[in-house]
Amino acid sequence: MVSIKGTYAIWLREIKVYFREKERVIASFISPLLWLFIFGGGLGGSVSMNGVDYQKFIFPGILTMSILFSSVFFGVYIIWDRKLDFLKEVLVAPVSRSTVFFGKLFGGITDSMIQGLVLLTLGYIFFVHFSLINLIPILVVMVLITWSMVALGLVIGANMSTQEGFGLVQNFVIWPLFFFSGALFDVGSSALPDFLKTLSQFDPLTYGVDALRSLIIGYGAFPLYLDIAVLIIMGVICSYLGVISFGRMQQIK
Repeated sequence: MVSIKGTYAIWLREIKVYFREKERVIASFISPLLWLFIFGGGLGGSVSMNGVDYQKFIFPGILTMSILFSSVFFGVYIIWDRKLDFLKEVLVAPVSRSTVFFGKLFGGITDSMIQGLVLLTLGYIFFVHFSLINLIPILVVMVLITWSMVALGLVIGANMSTQEGFGLVQNFVIWPLFFFSGALFDVGSSALPDFLKTLSQFDPLTYGVDALRSLIIGYGAFPLYLDIAVLIIMGVICSYLGVISFGRMQQIK
């Protein structure tokens, strides 16, 4: 059974840790902005996608990339907490492992959403002026993406004992998710190779990029309801695996 007070306490701790690490907050924006200004700007002058400036076209993908990296990386804090013995104290507390997982999950979602909101604001100012009517749906999609990716990061972190091992698995997961998601290309293009189109359709992050692209620039390869459905299913699956992983971590401790 999930304790609301226990979940809140763990969530609050994660938020305090986040705001104490100012370097982490600043560093999280460097890579996405470099992709937008250098990669997007370099190709933007000579390439367009469906009549849309390339820099604008990839903005939803870069926004998703920012969420992906910060969300999955959040799982490494499980390993740090274990080394600091903080996790041991939490695991012996009179709360369920589900409470610990959801406290961490909500903390990670909040952290990643703060970064996503800042990047979304910068994008609105400098890159693409989307309709503010779509702001709430955009935020909902961002939360759904963050939910599944934070849960995925926690699953990885709960099953890893070293930061090096986490880093290897993280890179093996993050880069395929990003490159096959259509963040940098149009998954609905008829010129796309069949093998790449198939891999993209099996990548759950593809539907997050597509949903944001539909809401921000008005172009999507899939129906919005399909995008939302896939993101919800992915979130539920990753959360279920997360609860199981935290339960096993309790037995180890």
